[in-house]
Amino acid sequence: MDLNEISRIYDFSNRTIIITGGTGILGGEIACALVGCGANVAIIDRNPTLAEEQMKKIEPACGRVIIIYGDVLNRKLLENASQKIVDTFGNVHALVNAAGGNDPNATTNGDKSMFDLPHEALRKVFDLNLLGTIIPCQVFAKIMAEKGEGVILNISSMSAMRPLTRVPAYSAAKAALSNFTQWFAVYMAQTFSPKIRVNAIAPGFFLTQQNEYLLKNLKTGQLTERGEKIIEHTPMNRFGTPEDLLGAVLWLLSPASEFVTGIVLPIDGGFSAYGGV
Repeated sequence: MDLNEISRIYDFSNRTIIITGGTGILGGEIACALVGCGANVAIIDRNPTLAEEQMKKIEPACGRVIIIYGDVLNRKLLENASQKIVDTFGNVHALVNAAGGNDPNATTNGDKSMFDLPHEALRKVFDLNLLGTIIPCQVFAKIMAEKGEGVILNISSMSAMRPLTRVPAYSAAKAALSNFTQWFAVYMAQTFSPKIRVNAIAPGFFLTQQNEYLLKNLKTGQLTERGEKIIEHTPMNRFGTPEDLLGAVLWLLSPASEFVTGIVLPIDGGFSAYGGV
């Protein structure tokens, strides 16, 4: 394969990619990278104002971007968004399910045990991370099924592979999401087309709005005890940055990975490989 062929593989011109949760730190970085590679990007989010802020970071001379109000737990809103996307860009080639996160009320601490966690908070975390991936797949992957090709990329977590202390609902929900990714990969390939691929990435420890309070003292900026433990168990000795995701994301969305489906790829600085000694 020559350099021109490699360049074409990562050229997303005229390809339409939907990103849920595209205003988050990780989803936003993915959106910027895809637009830079020429893709047409449809950002679906409950907060269009945040999406407008995200637009300021995107180079307008490359791909095109539209922002659509939507809720990953509301199928009707997603179906309306689907119609707007098709009307604007004509097709859907890929879906990135970047919506997700934890809830402090579903997190244990010195004052709140597992037995004290309110079921409303537990359900919120389960719904956002699991149903918030399944429902968009029901809406947007249906378009891919009808045309016989497409790519779905889910966002799991290192917590799915090695359950972390304090976040029982988040760990369990992401583990279920990883399982669903594998199930859905087989289902789409066998039922509709082997040209429809479903994969996930499992980020390690990235500082985001959802977890910063667990990893850093927000007043002093110093690492918490938990943050220090994570760094000690990460061979690369740092937290990840959003840019660290992009190589894997672009690969999994591109034809370079056309024989890859049903995997959950760690991006964790070696955390999952380290046994602690």
